[in-house]
Amino acid sequence: MQHRFPATGLRHISFERRQGDAAHRVISKEDYATAAAEISQWDGYAPTPLISLEALARDIGIGEILYKHEGPRFGLGSFKALGGAYAALRVLQREIGRKLGREVALADIRNGKYKDEAAQITLVSATAGNHGRSLAWGCQRFGAPCKIYIHALVSDGRAEAMRALGAEVIRIKGDYDDSVDLAKTEAAANGWFVVSDTSWEGYSLPPLDVKAGYGVMVQEICDALPEAPSHVFLQGGVGGLAAGVAAALRQHYGDGSPRVIIVEPELAACLFESGKAGAPVAFNIESETLMAGLSCAEPSPLAWEILVEESSDFITLPEAMVAPAIRLLARPLAGDTAVEAGESAVAGLAALIAARQDAGLAAKLGLGAEARVLLIGSEGVTDPAIFNRIMEPQNVA
Repeated sequence: MQHRFPATGLRHISFERRQGDAAHRVISKEDYATAAAEISQWDGYAPTPLISLEALARDIGIGEILYKHEGPRFGLGSFKALGGAYAALRVLQREIGRKLGREVALADIRNGKYKDEAAQITLVSATAGNHGRSLAWGCQRFGAPCKIYIHALVSDGRAEAMRALGAEVIRIKGDYDDSVDLAKTEAAANGWFVVSDTSWEGYSLPPLDVKAGYGVMVQEICDALPEAPSHVFLQGGVGGLAAGVAAALRQHYGDGSPRVIIVEPELAACLFESGKAGAPVAFNIESETLMAGLSCAEPSPLAWEILVEESSDFITLPEAMVAPAIRLLARPLAGDTAVEAGESAVAGLAALIAARQDAGLAAKLGLGAEARVLLIGSEGVTDPAIFNRIMEPQNVA
């Protein structure tokens, strides 16, 4: 094996999945189909690449590594373009329809028929970067005002990208969850509408729409593959991406759906701790992870309903593995396609390589020579300054 990461330091738990129908009940085939029909009509839509890293698969001794590269998605650099913007459109559809007393079509909002009505509806959210960028982009397209709340450690580059899309960006002193709380409070006080990728009591429709949007990515993957992968490594965060992908894979492949392995930063392991507890629990974030998009302290309850039935394994990832994985993608083994990826995109890749270096863990995960592993490269370079710093030769972090 040519590429070895630091001493693994992975933590892993596995448990028998609960039996249930959450992959069909929480979000339906119709939800995914409606999102796909709409998003595929947006200007600039094109399937993103599904890249086979054949040399790396041979090097670590498995059958195949498939990397879904979301960097080119709508020019926004992230899979989040599929979720936040679509959820924004759905909020506008519901609210404009309520005001007019009749159903309105998504296409009519997209094409500007209700631009005056949309201009009176302010959409808000909290973000570590990518969700907010998608929401700001969607609001710009659909003509709605947008306010984005970010926490103290969101990079200036990510904040500026949202401002460039017309959003008002409000930076707070606390962490991500503090920004979520403030967005909710100020929205309630001002009659604004929150478009979040996480759910809470009494709030579920926009997070479901976000997950439905992610189904477009899964449909592209399934259309490109002759058979199901054996494993899929999915980033954690609040669980929205993981749940949206896992449910869509289950709906498509049924009993042949791949084994779902959730990967999180060890500094923000709310899903791992929830897996240990058997119920959603909060995680005390003491230091911010380099994987900014995964720095979340509490699972989304809706996402957890799906994950507790669809995922069998949870892994936490040390910070020291992030930069080497980014550099490995950007400077690949001979014959593999070079990919410029962001920090949150490489969680699955880093965990896969490290797990294969631990014979016991590889056996527990069923990662043998025939394994065909799907990875979701959730973002491209969304902050060039951070990427360039990681790629500097003297930077061995």
